[in-house]
Amino acid sequence: MKNVLFICSQNKLRSPTAEQVFADWPGIEVSSAGTNNDAENPLSAEQIEWADIVFVMERAHRTKLQNRYRSALKGKRLICLHIPDDYDFMDPALIQLLKAKVPQHL
Repeated sequence: MKNVLFICSQNKLRSPTAEQVFADWPGIEVSSAGTNNDAENPLSAEQIEWADIVFVMERAHRTKLQNRYRSALKGKRLICLHIPDDYDFMDPALIQLLKAKVPQHL
């Protein structure tokens, strides 16, 4: 079983969508968080330590993680999906993008 963490800024649209889309995916446990302090579920070092694979939506998220959680990221796979903040929660176009990009890294 792999632990997979999805990260965006506010944890309101992209990462919760990814968490829901992959919640029933075989062989993985999923969670999501946001990099901003006022996110719905603010990111913590414990979440990164839990994860085997960390998916971020944008380069800016990857940079924030590398700056704030460098030691927790050691040995983790950190993957940027390059998905801009242009989608609503459970937007069909976002779901299609996630299903096209994420499975190749699992």
